[in-house]
Amino acid sequence: MPRMTAADAAVAILRREGISCVFGLPGAAINPFYAAMRRDGGIRHTLARHVEGASHMAEGYTRARAGNIGVCVGTSGPAGTDMITGLYSASADSIPILCITGQAPVARLHKEDFQAVDIATIAGPLTKMAMTVLEPAQVPGAFQQAFHLMRSGRPGPVLIDLPFDVQLAEIDFDPETYQPLPVYQPAASRAQVAKALDMLAAAARPIIVAGGGIINADAADLLTEFAELTETPVVPTLMGWGAIPDDHRLMAGMAGLQTAHRYGNATVLASDFVLGIGNRWANRHTGGLATYTAGRTFVHVDIEPTQIGRVFAPDYGIVSDAGAALRLFVEVARERRAGGQMADRTAWVQECRHRRATMQRRTHFDNVPIKPQRVYEEMNRAFGPETRYVSTIGLSQIAAAQFLHVYRPRHWINAGQAGPLGWTTPAALGVCVADPDTPVVALSGDYDFQFMIEELAVGAQFNLPYIHVLVNNAYLGLIRQSQRGFDMDYCVQLSFDNVNAPEVGGYGVDHVMVAEGLGCKALRVTEPGEIGPALEEAKKLMAEYRVPVVVEVILERVTNISMGTELDNVVEFEDLAERSEDAPTAVVALLD
Repeated sequence: MPRMTAADAAVAILRREGISCVFGLPGAAINPFYAAMRRDGGIRHTLARHVEGASHMAEGYTRARAGNIGVCVGTSGPAGTDMITGLYSASADSIPILCITGQAPVARLHKEDFQAVDIATIAGPLTKMAMTVLEPAQVPGAFQQAFHLMRSGRPGPVLIDLPFDVQLAEIDFDPETYQPLPVYQPAASRAQVAKALDMLAAAARPIIVAGGGIINADAADLLTEFAELTETPVVPTLMGWGAIPDDHRLMAGMAGLQTAHRYGNATVLASDFVLGIGNRWANRHTGGLATYTAGRTFVHVDIEPTQIGRVFAPDYGIVSDAGAALRLFVEVARERRAGGQMADRTAWVQECRHRRATMQRRTHFDNVPIKPQRVYEEMNRAFGPETRYVSTIGLSQIAAAQFLHVYRPRHWINAGQAGPLGWTTPAALGVCVADPDTPVVALSGDYDFQFMIEELAVGAQFNLPYIHVLVNNAYLGLIRQSQRGFDMDYCVQLSFDNVNAPEVGGYGVDHVMVAEGLGCKALRVTEPGEIGPALEEAKKLMAEYRVPVVVEVILERVTNISMGTELDNVVEFEDLAERSEDAPTAVVALLD
């Protein structure tokens, strides 16, 4: 039997499990693992500037491609606690990432050693497994179980904590005979699918709510085929955006209190049957449950048994991987269509399309300072359907979901439930590592951008080019809008007179100077007519220098973005589109 250090065994298992790159920061307690990676020579390492940044890079890497698992590595103590936000974000959105931390020697774990913290206990509630490996011979089993758990059932993160002496100890291990454990996925039965289709057939105005589970299962094509077979309009959730192309005739718009379309909300309210697949009825999607559920029958399909009935009791629940369920839905629907058993949904589909053609929000404004809606209009012109968008939280992200267009799965990459500020930059870098050939466009408000701005240097160092659209109003815009309910504007202004950059006009931080100091390229735009040319120039700079390119757009200080408390109580703060000229980049042209 070959003998090797436990750290060498861990690296060998990473390779056998398909891992070819990791994100992290070395440190004294994890150096044996880094030495093992160096000996192996087959794993690409991206050096982050902050361990939280490394965890979000791992998230971006996982989210970009089906089957990916991002790995982040850090030393003992604060490295693990820095990863907690990444573990939370990954857990909340059902994203598998593996966090590996160093630890003090086993004999010193109870002695309050330098940078020794019980990270397994801290991370436990946010992971599918969090384990400090106390015996060197347990290392292979711990890593094997980690990959099994991350891939089985509802995906999620794992943390493995490796004491220094455990990493260095020699064990018997044969990498050549190592095999990953079989993955377990619950699957719907034919009888369950037939019953759900019977319920759908009895409805007059059905919709499908398509959640992020469809993206995770790589089942977007099956969803689209099923919608076409049954002539059922689709309402994606924020995490499911891209599961059906935005220009598809059955795309009915997103629903919710913030990241939603007027026509999407109206279609949900007009429906009488909802088939939810791979979704969790998030509160920002549903709003008040009394309004959301009134007069509608619900079927809920989800991979996690405890999600069925968690938010409200559906009329029928099916525990299944979204892909497994959709394969059966398509099979049975094909049979029923061939047998002439499908209802004619022409009138309902036309009704939904009419709402989409008459209920657009206005994007075309010529104001100076720039209104944010115009930024998204210009982004739609500049970036094609192959573009991957990355964003996390704030008015910038909410408006993006209202105005941008997404045509493919995994082309809207968003920290949906956790929404940690600072997530966008490192996540975008992880996406670039996962798929360097697809254009990546990140979107941040100024506060999100400032949180982990140092990670731009990672993009410069490792030649990870992408475009970062920075919409700057020098405000905590979403919090300011929320404070309207408290009749205050308190502790949310980021503006100040920068003595080193009077040209920024009181907007505070000179993001262009900071970005350039970190090795990137940057442009600043102050008038709406400059946005399009700046985005085209950014493409050229990105191609020439192979670094991130920041396009900062100076916005008006205050813009309230559409949102509300119920699906039927969303406040519109701006004039709505009345003519096609008011929303010239809308996928469906306005009926004037």
